[in-house]
Amino acid sequence: MNNTFTITTIGDATLDTFLDIHEASVHCDVNKKKCQLCFNYADKIPIHDARQSIGGDAANVAAGLKKLDQTTAIVTELGNDVNGNYIAEELDEAGVNTDYIRMVQGAITRYSVVLTYQGERTILAYHPKQKYTTFTIPKSTAWIYFTSLGQGSEKIQDAVSKYVKKNPKTMLATNPGSYQLRDGLSYYKKIIPQSEVIFLNREEAEIIVGKNNNTKKLIKTVGALGPKIVVITDGERGSYAFDGTHVYHHNNYPVQVVSKTGAGDAYASGFLGAVIAKKDVPTAMQWGTANAAGVIQKYGAQAGLLNPTAIKKMIQHYSSIKSEII
Repeated sequence: MNNTFTITTIGDATLDTFLDIHEASVHCDVNKKKCQLCFNYADKIPIHDARQSIGGDAANVAAGLKKLDQTTAIVTELGNDVNGNYIAEELDEAGVNTDYIRMVQGAITRYSVVLTYQGERTILAYHPKQKYTTFTIPKSTAWIYFTSLGQGSEKIQDAVSKYVKKNPKTMLATNPGSYQLRDGLSYYKKIIPQSEVIFLNREEAEIIVGKNNNTKKLIKTVGALGPKIVVITDGERGSYAFDGTHVYHHNNYPVQVVSKTGAGDAYASGFLGAVIAKKDVPTAMQWGTANAAGVIQKYGAQAGLLNPTAIKKMIQHYSSIKSEII
């Protein structure tokens, strides 16, 4: 068993089923901030395309960084069912070390149905309760990426926190999931000061520190909690990063959107790949933006992940779009 990795991701993994639909409508409020995807009740809705792929933040980032030539492992818990075995096989095929996956007899693996309409996605997620009993973290890993876990995962967070304290050379990156931001927020906040990098979207940042329409103030408020680098992705407005001194903004690359599923994870893996390669924050934002652009042009969270050569080509193609200090 290989016990030495560039990065180990810790979090839940899922099997995603993508359904591409055309016969629907979107209704938004006057500010267009809240929109609803609508069907006629009791109608038979035709599907134009359907496919499956593995997902979940931990799986996506592990696969993304492996694509960027990093040695990666994943620590997760799967049901010993058809879906769980499929996820483990696909990760293994992608080159991610799967020795630290725990297969639980009788448990049901998480899965989601992703409705894709006009490039945007609506996710129906099934999260069966998990026990999170015995997670083993590799003895030697340069980075840990700690992300989405459900109820009862506090013991896993404690193990991660203790590991980082015991191994000060191991860098920690974090990205909270829905449970950690909802019922476990006060507990999750304990690990933020240990983070070298924290990845959030705008809504997640506002849940943690409160609503703020001024993005510069918002990202600095998150930074005041202790992480070295704060990254906030903000949909069509691009991304922001704060390194403790400067706040940077980077626009998205204008590519054709097929599905936005996995865009945030692709950005995180691109950004981390650059940081691991000793690049500065503006360059890391370019890598993240390029990787996200690759993913949203295809269905699934991993099909469009880019290798280093493809990332550099995309950055060169959109060389006029750069990170700017705001």
